[in-house]
Amino acid sequence: MHLALLVCAPALFVATLALDNGLMRTPPMGWLAWERYRCDIDCDSDPKNCISENLFMDMADRLSEDGWRELGYVYVNIDDCWSSKERDNQGRLQPDPKRFPGGIKKLARYLHDRGLKLGIYGDMGTYTCGGYPGTPVEKIEIDAQTFAEWEVDMFKYDGCYSNATEQEQGYPLMSKALNATGRPIGYSCSWPAYQGGLPPKVNYTQLGEICNLWRNYGDIQDSWDSVLNIIDWFFDNQDVLIPAAAPGRWNDPDMLIIGDFGLSMDQSRSQMALWAIMAAPLFMSNDLRTVSSGARNILQNKMAISINQDPMGIQGRRILKEKSGIEVFWRPLSNNASALVFFSRRTDMPYRYHTSLAKLNYTTGSYKIFDVFTDKATTLKDATEFVVSVNPTGVVMWYVSAPAKLNLRLFYEGGSFQSSTYRDDENAIPRVFL
Repeated sequence: MHLALLVCAPALFVATLALDNGLMRTPPMGWLAWERYRCDIDCDSDPKNCISENLFMDMADRLSEDGWRELGYVYVNIDDCWSSKERDNQGRLQPDPKRFPGGIKKLARYLHDRGLKLGIYGDMGTYTCGGYPGTPVEKIEIDAQTFAEWEVDMFKYDGCYSNATEQEQGYPLMSKALNATGRPIGYSCSWPAYQGGLPPKVNYTQLGEICNLWRNYGDIQDSWDSVLNIIDWFFDNQDVLIPAAAPGRWNDPDMLIIGDFGLSMDQSRSQMALWAIMAAPLFMSNDLRTVSSGARNILQNKMAISINQDPMGIQGRRILKEKSGIEVFWRPLSNNASALVFFSRRTDMPYRYHTSLAKLNYTTGSYKIFDVFTDKATTLKDATEFVVSVNPTGVVMWYVSAPAKLNLRLFYEGGSFQSSTYRDDENAIPRVFL
């Protein structure tokens, strides 16, 4: 879904609407078609890889049979280009009968029988980004009811071919319409991505009251440059984005492309680690029928998933940005634990980074350290100097079990979130924690 030109009218606060569906108290997880399959509807030439019910049934089988479902990957999400080019005689959306001969409701029940959930896509413009019938304001109620009758579990509402006024009206109205169906349907909004992602055009208080998750930024592509661009935007704007996230309301940096063509194994670990730090939805967009064992091990890493799914739902932040090209990220977790990620922007060779937990403002004590991607465990005292070797474009990710409650002043100061520290001197104490 290529984002349309940004429009400039400010978002309006709608105090009368509030999302109260009780869904997605931790970031949703599953599989999403778009990045890997786009609008491939040529089922005659490539029946296994076109947007059809067979593709989604295949992915459902893999999620239910290959250990994904038990880890939390339960959504199978259809994206653009699933429908017919025309609505039916009652004005309802209808799936392309050639590619979805059983209909969406049959597909939903296929997933539900396997303990999975179905997501579907719409657009508030006259057309979807791919040129299929949209869901403009006057069609919101009938389409929400249709999705509920089809037993859909999640709805993504894009914004191509719409303007700011329509978005201000349509996104809250769709939230109200979905809730009115009586069926629990998770709601993903692309609204902020069409408004530049930042205040004053984007009202994150309102978004948290009408949406379960929202796309803040542009579409991910199958390349490291794309992943790095998204990482930079989210952490450069972390002081705005962190307060917006909480159980049931998530910033969405877009899909995991691990297992596709553009990332090395180190880069794949980096995406998984930083999406976990961001408390991001984990929607894979790959071919689960052929995914490599290396990519599978990263995507099925139980500790990385548990960090992502931490029930406190606090989005993490970048705390250090070193001249050496090393960046350090931190996220508070339940049970007074935390996650640390050491990330290398270097492209030359592994870098040996020297620091201590005390320099990262951990309180006095001994900490149990679990390395997420090597499964190695150790114990570190706060003042003990240590070295982590971080591969180019790679990460070292730690789960840190704290001996005492962390002081959340290292995250807040005076009621507001603090900015990152950009240090000229290596390994100084970051002012963000003082």
